[in-house]
Amino acid sequence: MQIVHLLQDWWQQQTWLELCGVITGLLCVYLAAVNNIWNWPIAIISVTLYIFIFFEAHLYADMGLQVYFFIVNIYGWYYWSKKPKDEKKTPVAIITKKEVLVSVIAIAFFTFILGTLLKYTPASYPYIDSFCTACSLVAQVFLARKVLENWLIWIFVDVIYVGVYIFKDLHLTAVMYAIYVGIALMGYIDWKKDYKSQLIKATDARIDE
Repeated sequence: MQIVHLLQDWWQQQTWLELCGVITGLLCVYLAAVNNIWNWPIAIISVTLYIFIFFEAHLYADMGLQVYFFIVNIYGWYYWSKKPKDEKKTPVAIITKKEVLVSVIAIAFFTFILGTLLKYTPASYPYIDSFCTACSLVAQVFLARKVLENWLIWIFVDVIYVGVYIFKDLHLTAVMYAIYVGIALMGYIDWKKDYKSQLIKATDARIDE
């Protein structure tokens, strides 16, 4: 019975705003993992909710990240809708060496600059928060551009976020990010299969020529 009471107390501490953010967040990531374009409008709803959630939790870097996500989600929705006429969905791409180099530099630069700025505010874990934010900035662009390796970045950063949100008592959000890890792994496997199918299709097309 004590466990039941603890669960009831825990549930009463959760907010409807966070609950709605979790539901829409899980749904949009799942739809992205299975290559469904409807992930983008649902993602727009989710990030809008989390702008307010992170503001109240003093996670300012994450709050700013949601504004960025809002913009990139609109771009992703547009990019995915511009698929080739002979394709059912936008083809999956592989990250290039140049993109890896630019991403590493961007993450290091953004982490240092934002972390240094947030250090002088009430922000929680300024450098960890900034590092996760920088990784997420890069991952979201790769997701919008349908680059396979975006899922590997998400797996890495979501594991860190789980710990951060547990310490900030955002338990529902921590659970959501733990589930994100599993969905991101599923997304990587599913997209990799699609990429291999594209290669086979392209090879067959060259043979037919």
